[in-house]
Parts: sequence; C-alpha cells; structure tokens
Amino acid sequence: MDEAVVATDVAKRYGDTVALDGVDLTVAEGEVFGLIGPNGAGKTTLIRALTGTTPVDGEIRVFGSGPTTVDADRIGLLPQSFSPPARLTARELVDYYGGLYDSARETDAVLADVGLAETADSWYETLSGGQQRRVCVATALVNDPDLLFLDEPTTGIDPVGRRALWELLESLADGGTTVVLTSHSMAEVQRLSDRVGLLQDGQLVAVGTPTDLIADHGGRSRLVIGTAASESAVDPLREAGFAATAAADEVVVDGVSPVEIGEAVSALAAADIGYDSLTWTEPSLEDVYLQLTGERFEGVSTPGATALTEGASEEADEGAVAGGDR
Repeated sequence: MDEAVVATDVAKRYGDTVALDGVDLTVAEGEVFGLIGPNGAGKTTLIRALTGTTPVDGEIRVFGSGPTTVDADRIGLLPQSFSPPARLTARELVDYYGGLYDSARETDAVLADVGLAETADSWYETLSGGQQRRVCVATALVNDPDLLFLDEPTTGIDPVGRRALWELLESLADGGTTVVLTSHSMAEVQRLSDRVGLLQDGQLVAVGTPTDLIADHGGRSRLVIGTAASESAVDPLREAGFAATAAADEVVVDGVSPVEIGEAVSALAAADIGYDSLTWTEPSLEDVYLQLTGERFEGVSTPGATALTEGASEEADEGAVAGGDR
C-alpha cells in the first residue's frame, strides 16, 4: 500500500518549549489514523506541520511531495480553531471555500452530508455551536480531498450529530480517503481509526491498532459489584478463584470474562450477600490513555462499560441480566 504521509524526525520548539521531539510517522493511503494525547502534547502542532502551516525541522512528505508543494486540491483541513465570517450563510461559506479549488463538489450535496440541508441559508452566527462546527467540516470536504486532516472535528456537536458525522467519515474512508484525526473522544478514535498514535511531550510513545494497544496497555476486564457488604463479599469471591478487592460500598473483581459473571454471582448468593448493581467493563482506549499518560479524560465515559443489574440480585441469580449500551 502506498504512503500518503511520511514524517521523519520531525521537531519543533517554541523558545524553551519542545512541542515536537523527533516524531516519526507513516500513514498509508486509505488509512484512518487517530492521534490522541494530553493537552499540550503537540497534536495540533503536528497537524500544522503535516499540512505545511508550521515550519519544522525534519522531513515531511505528503503524497511524495513537500507539504507546501503538494496539490492543494488533494488536501482537506479542519483546524481546531476556525472562525469564518459570521454574516455569511452556511451555503455562502461552502461556496466560498469551494471556489478556492480548481474543482469542488456541489455545495448543497456537501451541506446535506453534514446534516445542514435545512439550515443552509442561515447566517453562521445564528447557528448553534454544533451546527457551526458542521459548517466547518463541510468547508474541509468541499474539494473532495484524498487526504483529510481533522483536528477535534466533533467538538460541540450533539451525540446524534456526532454519530452521523462518524458514519460520514466511515463512508469517506471506505471510498479510499485518507484521514488523520485528533480527538479527545476515545469512543470516536476507537470506532474510526485503523491505527492510533499516542503523543506525549512531543513524542509518539505508542502506535498500533486499537485492538493491539488495548491488549498491550489496557489492562484486564473487571466486574464492579455495588454492595454495602463489600468487606464480607471479598472472601467468598476469592475462595471461588476471583481476584477481588474491597472498596467503599463496592467490590472490584479483576480479570472477569462475561461467562464468569454468573460464577461470581453464585459465590455471593452462597454466602448470602446481596448487592445493588453489577457493572462489567472491558478495557478500552481510555484505559490505554490512562496507563500511558497517568491522566484521564474529563467528562468522557469509558467505552465498554455495561451495567448488568441495578437492584436486581434475584434476577441475576436466575440469569436474567440486562445488557447496557455499548
């Protein structure tokens, strides 16, 4: 497979601050590459370097050319911060940016793709924050790029709109578009990316498929049992072969597969210990992020958490456990 992006020993300093420190990165044509990392890790600087908007040390090739000499019609860019003229309509903005290229898609088709067909004639300043972000996405798609850079594309977009945009990006990737994506949404990165790179202190500290990164760094699945008798519940669970640890009003059981949940419930029932809830969690990219950086994303729920019961010990004993959203 041909390479869309090749970065070799890329470095950038702002005075005494090291933004990028010898980054090596290859993105294949047709690949979706997700870039994650703490604020200040260098993600936006790397995107700017790859698009030629920030000069850096090292070498960058985009479709075999330098980032400032590659055919602009082949590249789409959505910056993290983007403030187009507020008194233009969504249609006028997409028309304007489409006019910057030798050829562009039909404006109405692009607006429909991002869910703005009905608000195409509304001024940008009157749109909601999520709608404004969708307009910005549309301006990055209007030239039908072969390589699309998206820096936090779904910021401010509601959950329904976010999922619709995910489906659009999946469709573009299926059609051969190469995507380089930065995001603080682990669900977004895990769903969309073929490979993921974790950037910390200007260095890529881990690169791999989401599955491989989770296997290598995500830890084990766990079962959290909500119970007022947490101290009493530990011994019967350990006697049944589980690695159980008591905490305030809960017991954490590491390394539990879905088929073993019933065994844990049976051990509690045999010891006449009730519980209020069971939550089974499989490791995710958020766990990888936490393991490698020591930080957790604020306000982002962990993918893979399934609430099995809530105040229904008897139902669980009979095997009637309800699966939660995944």
